[in-house]
Amino acid sequence: MDRRSFLNAAAAGTAATAAGVVAAPSVLRAQENITWRMTNAYAPNAPFYVTGPGSPTDIIEKIQMMSGGRLTIQHFAAGELIPALEGFDAVVSGTVESNAANSYFWSGKTFAAQYFTAVPFGMSFLGHMAWLYHGGGLDLWHEVYEPFNVVAFPMNNTGIQMTGWFREPVESVEQLNGLRMRIPGLAGQVYGTLGVDVRLLPGGEIFPALERGVIDAAEFVGPYQDRRMGLHQAAKYYHTTGWHEPATTGELLISKGAWDALPDDLKMIVRQACQAATLESVTWSEAVNGEALADLVENEGVQASELPTEVIERLREATRDTLEAEAAKDPLVKKVHDSFMAFKTKHDRWAGISEGAWHNTILRHG
Repeated sequence: MDRRSFLNAAAAGTAATAAGVVAAPSVLRAQENITWRMTNAYAPNAPFYVTGPGSPTDIIEKIQMMSGGRLTIQHFAAGELIPALEGFDAVVSGTVESNAANSYFWSGKTFAAQYFTAVPFGMSFLGHMAWLYHGGGLDLWHEVYEPFNVVAFPMNNTGIQMTGWFREPVESVEQLNGLRMRIPGLAGQVYGTLGVDVRLLPGGEIFPALERGVIDAAEFVGPYQDRRMGLHQAAKYYHTTGWHEPATTGELLISKGAWDALPDDLKMIVRQACQAATLESVTWSEAVNGEALADLVENEGVQASELPTEVIERLREATRDTLEAEAAKDPLVKKVHDSFMAFKTKHDRWAGISEGAWHNTILRHG
């Protein structure tokens, strides 16, 4: 390269460097680190709900790693910053940027929130996720929450839950009248129409209430989680069917202001971390529940059985009546209800000849 070419090249390089210096502040602003706080409806160290695969703290770790530390989230379990069931109000007010819970805790604010956690006699994990991600459910979730200035995403799933623990076995519909039971959401409302005295207690208060006889029955999650809480030490009758929560979806609630302030790549990271955690959590639940149930029955004297058909059918009727009555009160609830039920009708046809047929043939006939 001759001297003139060298000088011209050097001048061009200097100009490019200067331009880069001028542009740098905007790049730095785009890479600015962001810190959120996340409260939680569940107690410290609770597997699935606080720690472990697919838990909120796992999601936080995923987000921090995928973002290269650009988005960090401080986690506070129930009682560490606010009481267990005040997360929705904390996010709405701007006290915190996010909260981990289940949307059906907020059904008193809008009944439509129920549909995004679980609907009694509703859909399995596959069906519910299909509706949320490919049937318009997630868009409806955001529409329902728009007046509150928050957004939400699925963040975990328990799969099918157990009906619950009972101090005495349920053998007839009449036994439900006057029964004191801890159970949240729409299932509690349905039980209430049959005379059940429904109690909404945080997870940490369930065992002492059941042990002392303050309540006669309690529902929490499934064998692994229930055994950890010691519920089998307070009641020995463990009923099932999963009628009330065939697939229970967790909620990451986010302030709309905090969400809108994220650049697009961080929004995608949050969404993908939640999706990954949803898969991890439901597969973890499937992995641990079988062993836990066997231990409860074989070593702890637990009597596991299905609810009588008469009781299940009465609960089904009460669920239908309750849903239709609530949908008639509010156009937005009806919009969500109609979407859910229309999708369920189509999915049920497929599930009946896919999952259902497989289950009947392989599991029942070995």
